[in-house]
Amino acid sequence: MGKGILQTSVQNRGLVLDPRTKLLLLFTMAVFVLGYMGGEKLQLLTPIFCILPAVFLLTAKKYKTAIGYILIYSASFLAFVFWGDKTSGIINFLLLGICGILARFLPCMMMGAYMISTTTVSEFTAAMQRMHLSDKIIIPLSVMFRFFPTVIDEFVSINAAMKMRDIRIGGRNFSKMFEYRIVPLMTCCVKIGEELSAAALTRGLG
Repeated sequence: MGKGILQTSVQNRGLVLDPRTKLLLLFTMAVFVLGYMGGEKLQLLTPIFCILPAVFLLTAKKYKTAIGYILIYSASFLAFVFWGDKTSGIINFLLLGICGILARFLPCMMMGAYMISTTTVSEFTAAMQRMHLSDKIIIPLSVMFRFFPTVIDEFVSINAAMKMRDIRIGGRNFSKMFEYRIVPLMTCCVKIGEELSAAALTRGLG
């Protein structure tokens, strides 16, 4: 089974960047794309930052994710440009809201997904230690790198199990789809968190 977007793949991670460089890129994108700092004076930087996640994902051989990101971002951007002034009322409100959220949040989300999927926990921990950060900061961030990929993997397994039981859109048990996915996922999240906490405590990281 292929690796998901948030599962670390050292063999196929494209450009080998220092975790600190990835964090700096993510922070810079959050400032200029999500925060829109600089306004119209620096608006030319926004398209460049929005292209970067696609480039990095392509170098990491995550072609489906990169193409999906390009299509969704392009569609939201073009819809905003061509239909933003031609609509009014609730349609204009929904269009601006959806397109604005996608255009601002999606690049940062993809950059974060690239960082998590191409950085091992040991690399991240070593990089943070070289910055002389406290263990109180390093340990929660390191746990995050293991938590989200594990949750995504559990969700994929739950989704496959529900499809086998015909609990899906268009299936006979459609009404149970939400409950039978969310409840096991929440249980798995609690269990994963407890296991990671126990692993940290056994290493004296209480």
